[in-house]
Amino acid sequence: MRVRILLADDHTILREGLCALLAKQRDFQIVAEAANGRTAVRLTRELSPDVVVMDVNMPDLNGIEATRQIITGNPGIKVIALSMYSEKQFVVEMLKAGAAGYMLKDSAFEELVHAINTVIQGQFYLSSGIATFVLKDYLHKSSGGDFSAFSMLTGREREVLQLITEGKTTKEIASILNVSTKTIETHRQQIMKKLNVYSIAELTKYAIREGMTSV
Repeated sequence: MRVRILLADDHTILREGLCALLAKQRDFQIVAEAANGRTAVRLTRELSPDVVVMDVNMPDLNGIEATRQIITGNPGIKVIALSMYSEKQFVVEMLKAGAAGYMLKDSAFEELVHAINTVIQGQFYLSSGIATFVLKDYLHKSSGGDFSAFSMLTGREREVLQLITEGKTTKEIASILNVSTKTIETHRQQIMKKLNVYSIAELTKYAIREGMTSV
C-alpha cells in the first residue's frame, strides 16, 4: 500500500513543488495540502493520512500546536517537521508535541523521502546537524524550570496568544475558536498575568521570540 501524505506549508510555491515531487514517488500518495495549521488539523481528522509533513511557522495555528492536536487525536499519525529554523526551541518543542522527525528546508529532496520511509517504520528521523544538539539537550538538561510559553500556558491560551499577535480582534478570535468573546477576554487576562506582559506589543515580541509566530 502507498504511504498517504498530507503536506502543510503556508508558502504556496514550496508546497506545490514538494507535492509534485512526492507524487512522482511510486509508493507515495498526496491526499491533501494545507496552508495553515488549523486546516492541517481539520484535514488530518477527516482523511487520517499516514504522514503529515508540517511547516513549523504558519499563520492561524503554528506547526507545534497543530502537531500536538493531531497526535492527541490520532497517535498513529507520523508528523515530520520541515522548517527553516534549526534553533533548539523549535526542534525540542516539535518533538515534545509528538513529531517523529525534524528536517531543515535546505535538505535535499532525497532526504525527505528517506525521512518519510524511516518514520513509517516506527523510527525517528532528525537531520544530522539537529540530532547532535537535541541529544545534548536531553543529556544535559538544566535542572531549572522550563519558563517557555509552551510550558507556562495551556494549549488554548497558546492558540489565543498566536491569534492576538497576528492582529485578530477579540470577536474574530472568538469566532475562529467557537467560543464567546468573554472567554477570549478571560484567556487574554490569564496570558498576560502568567507571562507578566501587559501590552500587545510586548506579547507580540514574546510570541516571536518563542517561535509561536513570525513578523
